[in-house]
Amino acid sequence: MSIGLAAGLFFGAFVLAESGSWVGAALAALFLSPFYGIRVARRMSRAWPGARDLDSADRMAVVRATRRGEGIGDARLAPAVIDYAGALRTAREQDRVFRWVVLLFAGLAVALALSDTFTGSTRDALVSWLVVAFFLVELTWWPRKQSHVMSNAERAETLAREVLRPHTPGE
Repeated sequence: MSIGLAAGLFFGAFVLAESGSWVGAALAALFLSPFYGIRVARRMSRAWPGARDLDSADRMAVVRATRRGEGIGDARLAPAVIDYAGALRTAREQDRVFRWVVLLFAGLAVALALSDTFTGSTRDALVSWLVVAFFLVELTWWPRKQSHVMSNAERAETLAREVLRPHTPGE
């Protein structure tokens, strides 16, 4: 739910910057926080159903080790690392399908920013260009960050499989 709160506050700040309305900002934050939080939680519960079988400390340990590319150090959690790495792969593949949507909206954001620059208020233009900047981050920085996380997840998965592999004497 913390991701939902962050998203709600982020979009509420955009509404405030765009309209100057505290009421609109509060409504955006109040509506979008639970909406986004529930959406993310449902998506991950479908991608990683095994998370339900872990308590919060174990789940956090699995996520941390997998995202950092570290060994879990606990054989009972090794299968969860493997499952979570698979969930990250699934989520990334699903995100690739919608890459064209991001490109489309980035183009629309540039068009809106240009329109606001020439016909809108200074505040509208600044907010519109800020949206364009966020799309640039989405199109440039985020794929590199995802690749780094996936590389770490593969390393953690390999280490988890080694923990599960039976060792014969003399190895």
